[in-house]
Amino acid sequence: MLHALASTPLAEPAPKGINTDGVVSFFASKIAPILLAVLGVIFIGRASRGEISKVLTSSAIAIVGLAFIAGAATLFFVGDYLIELIFE
Repeated sequence: MLHALASTPLAEPAPKGINTDGVVSFFASKIAPILLAVLGVIFIGRASRGEISKVLTSSAIAIVGLAFIAGAATLFFVGDYLIELIFE
């Protein structure tokens, strides 16, 4: 009886943190294509109604937004590299 109690773990180990790489890859592979497809359908619908200027404006805003997101991701990785370089 005592041997059986000694071999069972008392508690689960505490979680280490959030898997940010997994979260980012999930959004990049699952959520972003769906959002881009929805934007594409909206743009095609507007263009077929003759609202070309609104489509061009919306497309430009979407492209600038994607550039900001890509820039933020780049800064995240550059910052991580700099921190590792400084605190070796």
